[in-house]
Amino acid sequence: MRFSPNKCVAWGRRFLTLCAGIVSVSLAFAQSPKLSKDLESIETSASVDVIVQFNTAPTAKHHQKVLDRGGKLKAQHGVIKGGSYSVPASALADLASDPDVAFISPDRPLASSGSPGTDSMLDYYLPTLNAQYAAILGFDGTGIGVAVIDSGITDLPDLHGQVYRVVYAQDFTPAKGAVDQYAHGTHVAGIIGGNGKNSSGAKYFYTIKGLAPNVNLINLRVLDANGLGTDSAVIQAIQTAINLKSKYNIRVINLSLGRPVFESYLQDPLCQAVEQAYRAGIVVVVAAGNEGRNDTYGNNGYGTITAPGNDPYVITVGAMKTMGTADRADDQIATYSSKGPTLYDHVVKPDLVAPGNRIISLYTAGLTLPKTFPGNKIPYLLYQVNGNTTSSSTYYRLSGTSMAAAMVSGTVALMLDQNPALTPDQVKARLMKTASKTFPTYSSSTDSTTGVTYTSQYDVFTIGAGYVDVQAVLSSTDLSFGIAKSPAAQYDAPTDSVYFVSDSSAMWGSSAMWGTADVWGVNVFEPSSQSAMWGSSAMWGSSAMWGSSAMWGSSAMWGSSAMWGSSAMWGSSTSMGFSAIWGSSAMWGSSTNTTAESTSIVINGEQ
Repeated sequence: MRFSPNKCVAWGRRFLTLCAGIVSVSLAFAQSPKLSKDLESIETSASVDVIVQFNTAPTAKHHQKVLDRGGKLKAQHGVIKGGSYSVPASALADLASDPDVAFISPDRPLASSGSPGTDSMLDYYLPTLNAQYAAILGFDGTGIGVAVIDSGITDLPDLHGQVYRVVYAQDFTPAKGAVDQYAHGTHVAGIIGGNGKNSSGAKYFYTIKGLAPNVNLINLRVLDANGLGTDSAVIQAIQTAINLKSKYNIRVINLSLGRPVFESYLQDPLCQAVEQAYRAGIVVVVAAGNEGRNDTYGNNGYGTITAPGNDPYVITVGAMKTMGTADRADDQIATYSSKGPTLYDHVVKPDLVAPGNRIISLYTAGLTLPKTFPGNKIPYLLYQVNGNTTSSSTYYRLSGTSMAAAMVSGTVALMLDQNPALTPDQVKARLMKTASKTFPTYSSSTDSTTGVTYTSQYDVFTIGAGYVDVQAVLSSTDLSFGIAKSPAAQYDAPTDSVYFVSDSSAMWGSSAMWGTADVWGVNVFEPSSQSAMWGSSAMWGSSAMWGSSAMWGSSAMWGSSAMWGSSAMWGSSTSMGFSAIWGSSAMWGSSTNTTAESTSIVINGEQ
């Protein structure tokens, strides 16, 4: 998502056009607690696409309140007690003053959280996760429905058992066709439930398949041929998954997508939607985002978790590198994997990490990703006996937290196959408690293109509760009661330390069983230096990320000359600027009017 004070960026017919710092609207508008900050500087003559949340489930009376102010109803979102509307910007302040209105935010663009990456190594993610243990026990996801809210799914042999396992498909994009046109959703679906049909038998020495090879897939397409979508489309898809839960036994939603965080999860419409799915008994798994290398504020990539991964009720997943071996002892965090804590709420994220770098899964040639990045095609010799260098027509390599999230969704399907009575909280708690907590203290990776070396430390904001372990989680009999809500963190300046905020409603808030060492390991908070994340001048300090004059201050992140300005994070010359990440010559793709991935695409997976 990009903003500039000098030029509006066209995001296509489905995207909201925003310009920061063009026209300052009324003081009442700017100070309204019911308006998202990115609606505070809209041209007053423009109509904008917004999501309005009401205090109660909206009726015709509520919709009429918007219509009376010149708005148009585009879609109803019962799951968040709201709807999508096109509303004159000049009417937003008045609409926000209505006592029935809870919050108004843009219908924001979002994108997938995976990206291209290429090399000649196998990924070995199944043995890395000890996933063979599920087959020994006889669990393969049979009868479990996983909703893949993504760019669609292509019909491929690896998704067929006795019947085609995509049991339902619906499109929420203007294209009106649920078949994948981007190649991302199919790749994610293969990680979750591919059965390896096109790489099994005497001709092959390596079978490429997913975690739960007999799971049922529900294809809910929200991303177009360029990997782009909107909040409203995702909200509609989540509502559909909830409505179809009983019919298709939908127990898991996979969201390998995201966008920047603009407000507390308590107000964000995407977060409110995923929470409704959680309350309906569905486990929601979300990609953490690929912003771990973003050092715009000197915070070493901390505080970069994307929405809706910032919600404490979902399972948020970061990406690990298998290093091309089946042994997890040499595995490292992918430096692009987004780190916590979350903006606004300081929620401890990610919750877990899983393999996400240079992962091989399903694709169809000729779609956007393989056409744009043909180097990610893998040769038959990589998995076929006497194979040659011809590119596989079935398998393709991608990197990102998208892939890692799919690993966890597949694992959850196995857990629910083993014990269908598990609640979303029990699933999350068991995953976190059994996760492997053996990591190095630090690791470094050098970008082969730029030559820049990135160093990662293995604290709770980088690897969460640890590395998913299928054998450990299926061997566990833990049935903890309570809410597995990700905790918030707090910084104590006098002692220069960070700690969890006690929450008696969460299962790890009041019980020794869910103590720090038990869930997150013994090296939870490991400050790297006084001047980095923990220092007085960095993330927690008085003049930095959480301070009064930096990210949240009047002259920084939300100010006209910083994050939303022409020369800073969202501006014309830096990390998310017109000629940088989102530009035609940089990592965000070939057109300034489109994005290739989510808030930080990783063009090449790490070695």
